[in-house]
Amino acid sequence: MDTTSSAPAGHHGARRGRNPRGQGEQLREDIVGAALRLLDELADDQALSMRAVAREVGIAATSVYIHFADRDALVLAALERFHRELVEAVDQAETDAADPAGKLRARVLLLGRWVQRHPGLYKVLHESTLNRRAAMSFKQELAERTTAAVQGCIDAGLAPADDAAVVSLDLRAAVHGAVSMRVNQPDLPWPPLEEQVDRFLAKLVGLVPTSGTT
Repeated sequence: MDTTSSAPAGHHGARRGRNPRGQGEQLREDIVGAALRLLDELADDQALSMRAVAREVGIAATSVYIHFADRDALVLAALERFHRELVEAVDQAETDAADPAGKLRARVLLLGRWVQRHPGLYKVLHESTLNRRAAMSFKQELAERTTAAVQGCIDAGLAPADDAAVVSLDLRAAVHGAVSMRVNQPDLPWPPLEEQVDRFLAKLVGLVPTSGTT
């Protein structure tokens, strides 16, 4: 596999010069970005090599180790950035919705669509062996925001009174199961994601599906 296929123009085959003082943080960000592109392609953190990341950025492998002690440290940094960007995208989708039910639906749909665009990163984030070797406490942020969105529906009288944390956990389990199966078993006769999400919201949260809700 040509692991440099997703690098920006100008990175292939050229050795990057020494960074001027003060640009070390930018190099670190470039390394993380390269790791993200490769992880999305490989869908397996164990298949990622520090040398391939260095090649993607156009630097010596030793320069990667200056910023990250080992592959796990680099993958964790990459996943944390990926998750942060996902949280920001989900929050934006929620902001664009009109009411609490629409906001919760928008969050869930955005997650599903994001995974469709980045199935490799999703697998590394949730299904890799790294999950058993390292704590990923940053993933809790998205869970807490989903619980808050469920609570918003309950407070607005759009969903039956219930324990928002329990309902949120049920909803997240259903959504993650659905998106994971779509990634791992793409040939099943999947219904449109919107229809499946509306069923989850109706059955697990108690929302009444609204045609055209965004």
